[in-house]
Parts: sequence; C-alpha cells; structure tokens
Amino acid sequence: MTDPIISIRDLNIHFKGALRTTHAVRGVSFDLGHEKLGIVGESGSGKSQTGRAIMRLSAHTARVCADRMKFGDVDLLKASEKQMCAIRGRDIAMILQDPKFSLNPLMKVGDQIAESYLTHHRASKTEARERALAMLESVHIRDPKRVYDVLPHEVSGGMGQRIMIAMMLIPEPKVIIADEPTSALDVTVRRQVLTVLDELVDRTRASLIFISHDLNLVADFCDRVLVMYAGRILEDLPAKDLGKAKHPYTRGLLGSLPRLDKPCDQLPVLCRDPAWLTEPVRSLQ
Repeated sequence: MTDPIISIRDLNIHFKGALRTTHAVRGVSFDLGHEKLGIVGESGSGKSQTGRAIMRLSAHTARVCADRMKFGDVDLLKASEKQMCAIRGRDIAMILQDPKFSLNPLMKVGDQIAESYLTHHRASKTEARERALAMLESVHIRDPKRVYDVLPHEVSGGMGQRIMIAMMLIPEPKVIIADEPTSALDVTVRRQVLTVLDELVDRTRASLIFISHDLNLVADFCDRVLVMYAGRILEDLPAKDLGKAKHPYTRGLLGSLPRLDKPCDQLPVLCRDPAWLTEPVRSLQ
C-alpha cells in the first residue's frame, strides 16, 4: 500500500481502575488506504476503542500510546486540541450505532445537519440549509423539506441513522469510522442504510473503517478485514476470503453463526487459547 491515509503502529490503550489496569488494545498496527476496512471481533475486543483513539476521543481514564498514529502528515498523538477539532468531522468523521444517543433531542434534525456543515465551511445559513436538504435527499429520505423540521424522536430508527450519516458526511470527510452503524436496525432497513452509505463513500472517494460483529455483512460490504481478539489483531485478510480464514479464532467466529444450509441443534462454543495474545498476525494479503 502506498501513501496510506491513516498509519498506526503498536497502538496500546490502558484503562487504570481502582483494583487493576486493563490493557484494552495491545500492539495494534495497520494502514488504511482508499478502501473499506472492516474490523470484527467479540464485544470487548478493542474495535471501538481503536476507532475512538484515532479521533482522540478516548475516555479521560485511558492512557493511549503508539509508535506511530498518523493521518497523512499529521501526528495524531502530538496534535493540539485545536488541530483535532479541525480534523474531527471535517477530515475524519464517526458514525455511531444509535442516533437517539447522538442527535440533540431539542434541535430540528435539519438544523443539526446544517450546523455540521457550518462548523467546517464558510457559508451562509441559507446555503447550509440548501446543502442539508440536498444531503437528506442523497440519503434517500422522501420529502426532505418536511423531515428537515422534525425532532429526532419523530423519526424511525432507520431514518435516524440516515440522518446521522447525512450529518457526518456533509463536511465531506476523507475518512469515515462507522461503529456498528446498523446494529439497532432490522435486516431490511440495515441493507438500505448500508446501500446509502456505500453510495456516498464511493461518490466522495472517502475511506471507511467499518466496525461490526456481523461477519457475513462485513464479508459482503468491505474490501479487507481485521479480526480482533482481546485487544490484538489476529488476522488480516481480504473480505472476499473471510470464509477461507485459517486462524482458529476466526474459524470459531464463523462456526458460531447459524446457517440455513447446515442446521444444527446446538451451535459450537468458541474455544480460546492464551497463546493468541502473543502470536504474530496472520495475513492472506
């Protein structure tokens, strides 16, 4: 990969508690190019913490260190908070999994999208409103003028997630971090939202980090997959080859998925090996 957009080497995140320190992310290294990169693993494997560290949004109790964490020529570890405020949203955007916790409940959804545009562009309120309406239309929302004036509690989960995507993408970021953006949606709406996200990513030529538990979805949607376990990357492989994964952890994750063509009375329990915490990353690249 030449000239990666994001380059990370030996990222470690520790959380100090009253009784012990938790090593949440352990020596994570990867490069992100112009691609859709999926990150999969169990809850607590460090997927979301890795995404938040890139945006410098880790909790105040976290200690984040790395040999390298760069966005282009910008050192994200050494950047000032003023620099990070300029990067967040404008260059790197994050889509969270539940819009009801991310949208301001007392503010019209259209005004929130327009505010996202005004924060990073010099424009009049009229221009920002027109851009917000166009963005609502681009995420396949019918009657955007009506939806512009509603409050977050007046929209469905699927529409709320489309509004979140519109709000994050209106500044036209170079990198989008989508953290379980469809987990709260039913299967039909999930596919519709992913189609919208895919169209916008392709149109803006943005790079995407897609964090998910859904291996089948990631295999269909992404170009490359990182498999995380206990804060480490165990396997790095093309998404189309996810079914050919060799690592026993990845095979265990795949084996725990119910299949219509191979029904069984009881799904296998995933077995874990302490040696996985120290072995090198497996790659099919």
